[in-house]
Amino acid sequence: MTAVLGVDRVSKTFGERRALSELSFTIGRGEVYGLVGPNGAGKTTLINIACAVLAPDAGTVTLNGGAATPDAHARVGVASQEVALYRDLTSEQNLQFFASLYGLNGEGRARRVRTCLAEVGLEDRSDTTVSFLSGGMQRRLHIAAAMLHEPHLLILDEPTVGLDRESRHRIWRVVRDAADHGAGVLVTTHQLEEAEALCHRIGIIHEGRLVAEGSMDELRRHVAAAELAIIDAGDLGAVRDRADQLGLTHRTALAAVAVWLPERQSLDRVAASFSGIELRSVTLKPVGLEEVVAELTGGRQSEG
Repeated sequence: MTAVLGVDRVSKTFGERRALSELSFTIGRGEVYGLVGPNGAGKTTLINIACAVLAPDAGTVTLNGGAATPDAHARVGVASQEVALYRDLTSEQNLQFFASLYGLNGEGRARRVRTCLAEVGLEDRSDTTVSFLSGGMQRRLHIAAAMLHEPHLLILDEPTVGLDRESRHRIWRVVRDAADHGAGVLVTTHQLEEAEALCHRIGIIHEGRLVAEGSMDELRRHVAAAELAIIDAGDLGAVRDRADQLGLTHRTALAAVAVWLPERQSLDRVAASFSGIELRSVTLKPVGLEEVVAELTGGRQSEG
């Protein structure tokens, strides 16, 4: 399968700070690829290089299997974290303007504007001035502007930051639809739940390096647990001590202890293993992206 985006051993340094170090990954047509990592990990630098805003110090970027020429970049759509719309224009006027920048004219432009408004669920807001749209609607319109020219690669930088759950899910549907229509989609996000639910594959970036990538099933292999028991108790130290006695790995998780279970167990069996300790609650949960990222980036709190 031809990669819509190929990143091959890309490195970038600013002064003495290494922003990216031999970073490599690919995104195929119809694939949603999530890039997650803490602030300063290099995600924004990578986007700027992919969009030819910055040049890499080493390595190459390819688009649609070929060189990243201006013509190839013309088939890239980008929605930055900051919404870039004209607030005094209507939704339709904004899209008409951006479509003209992409070289769309006549009935073809009008058709794409109508189509993109419908794809983001704003066809009934075509005549509404942007300043009167909610934050979620503005962000959807911002993504629609990036989709007008039917890009092969769609880059979305934190597309749902600051939005409520319903607005996030609407944008997820837009992203999935773009992939279903053949676009490759690169999503950067701090919301690990979002990456887990939305992306076919996820790359974890830390200090400019890709420390792991794959599907969630593949990424879960980095955590040696079949399931997690989240235990809240009056004495968390006693929970940790008992886990040590049982030979179970554990991590501090907010105001509880996450105990790694080597096999799936019932709640009663887990509670029995910690008998004699005043337990407030025991919750079983699957290993998620949060636990994988913490293990691979050293983001966990130390035990006790």
